[in-house]
Parts: sequence; C-alpha cells; structure tokens
Amino acid sequence: MKNPIIFILVFLLANSLQAQDFSIGPKFGVSQSTIKVNGDGYQSGEDRLGYHIGAFVRMGGASIFVQPEFLYTNTGGFIIDENNNATVETNFNRLDIPLMVGFKFVRFFRIQAGPIASILLDQSFGDDPIAATQNIDYKSSTIGYQAGIGLDIGNLILDAKYESSLGKIANSVAGFQTDQRQNQLVLSAGFRLF
Repeated sequence: MKNPIIFILVFLLANSLQAQDFSIGPKFGVSQSTIKVNGDGYQSGEDRLGYHIGAFVRMGGASIFVQPEFLYTNTGGFIIDENNNATVETNFNRLDIPLMVGFKFVRFFRIQAGPIASILLDQSFGDDPIAATQNIDYKSSTIGYQAGIGLDIGNLILDAKYESSLGKIANSVAGFQTDQRQNQLVLSAGFRLF
C-alpha cells in the first residue's frame, strides 16, 4: 500500500463502526464573540455575549464519531469606526450547521473539529444613528471551522469549542474596504435522549 496513513485511518474507522452508537438530543449554550476588522479607519471593539439553541445527532463507534448539529445562534460584535468616532454594534441571528468529527478517549473525553456552515437569518445594528447609515453588506452565508474538546457524563454532553470564519463576512463598511471575520469561544451542553 502506497500510503500507510490511509490504511491506518480506514482500519480505525472500520474497527470503530463495529460498535455503532446513535444519539440525538437538544443542545444549548453561550458564546463570546468578536469581529476582527482589518481596514483603514476601523478596529475591533469589545467582545459580545451570545447564545445558541438547537439539536445534535451523534453517530459512530467506540472511538470515532460524527456529530452534525442544527443550531439557532444569536451572536455579534462591536466595530470601532474611527472616521466618525463611533462604535457600531452588530447583531446576527443565524442558522448554524457544524459537522464535528471526533475521537473519544477513556469513554468520556473527546476531541473534535470540523466545518460549520452559517446562514444569516437577519442582522441589526445598535441605536447609534451613525451605525444605521454604515451600509455594512454582510454575506447571507459563510463557511468556517470549529475545534475543541468535550466531556460525556452519563447522558450529559459538555463542549468547549473555538470557531472562526474561513472567509470575509463583509467586504466593506460605509464604502471602505475591510476584512471582517467573526471569532467565537463556544460553551454548550446537550442531553442525549437515547
């Protein structure tokens, strides 16, 4: 065989799938997010607290699993507009669909990573009258990634993940070119119904 790493991964996956596991349940949590801005006249502001609620499905074996999630997420951040001496508060409501692939160790500890698709449902800005005129064109969907650790305690699952965007969430603010990417620290809990 030309590539022994592929052989080892196929062997581990086949071995893991012998002891099939299927779980489904609700999931909720909080996040601390910031919008990283790279552009003249703009800089990142303070972090913002958000939340998410939805469901997860876990499929796999004793050591390798796949866990898609379907989450309604409220998040956002602050952008400092140095041109107008103002702070723009952004608020996003999204449908997030992460697809975690993970490895279990000692039956209760997990590491996981995978892509996340985010669909923007709506957006709003703070009460600052300047913020309402900023003409920020956010994309309707983005792709990012998540990576983190987790614990399984009985039917309770606990996750701590880092999330970032792979591309810009907006190209400009008020006509000025910027590179905006949202980063989050995500803490969540779920309950396996079966």
